[in-house]
Amino acid sequence: MDPVTVAGLASAASTALVAAMVTDGWQRATGSIAGLWRRARPEQAEVVEAELVETREEMVRAREAGEDVEEARQEAVDEWQGRLRRLLRQHPELAAELRRVLDEEINPLLPGPTSAGAGVVMHAEARDHGRIYMAGRDQTINER
Repeated sequence: MDPVTVAGLASAASTALVAAMVTDGWQRATGSIAGLWRRARPEQAEVVEAELVETREEMVRAREAGEDVEEARQEAVDEWQGRLRRLLRQHPELAAELRRVLDEEINPLLPGPTSAGAGVVMHAEARDHGRIYMAGRDQTINER
C-alpha cells in the first residue's frame, strides 16, 4: 500500500474516530478500532482500548470545562492518525478492514454528511508567507 493511501485512510479514520468519541456511539467506535489491534497486535489491544477511552475522557473534560475543544480535538486526531498510520504500514492487510470499519461502523455514528460517507478531509501547510484557501464548498476571495 502506498504511503499516500495509508496517510489518507489514517487521516479519515482518525478524524471520524475522534468525532465519534463525543457521540452516544463512542463505545462502538472505540471497540471497532481496538478490534484492529486485536487482529494485528493482540498483546497491545487492551492498552489501546484503554487509551481510546482516555482520549474520549479528555475530549469530554475539555468540552465540560469550556476549554479550547478544537485544540483538544486536533491533538487527539493527530495522535490517532499517527497510530493508525503506523499500524497500516506494519499490517497493510488491515487497510480494507479499516475502510469497512470507517464506512460501516464509525461514519454512521456521526451527524451530517459524513454519515452518508461523504466526508471531506483537508490538510494544508503554508510556509514562507504562503497562503492557503480551503473550502468544503463555495468560496469567494477578494484581495487588494
